[in-house]
Amino acid sequence: MEHGQQNITIIDDNGTEQLCEVLFTFESEEFNKSYVLYYPIAAEEDENEEIEIHASAFTPSEDGKDGDLLPIESDEEWDVIEEMLNTFLDEEEDEEEEEEGK
Repeated sequence: MEHGQQNITIIDDNGTEQLCEVLFTFESEEFNKSYVLYYPIAAEEDENEEIEIHASAFTPSEDGKDGDLLPIESDEEWDVIEEMLNTFLDEEEDEEEEEEGK
């Protein structure tokens, strides 16, 4: 997992590989970790299904190869992630409104 990477492959609880699109990554100085928010690309194809966004902490690798995704362990971390997601979604909405207004 690298910053700027667009797609990642996740292995779910059943051992099935799932290609996911990276929504965005960010770093938290508070927890000294990097986080990635992503969703399964297959979910994008079913318009009736709500897209479930997943989040993981990750350790960027030194050599630019894939880093390790780690579970998020605390409610405080989830609060920060939720806040970042809401900000990201608000910005996306603003951009869409600006484009429609042109």
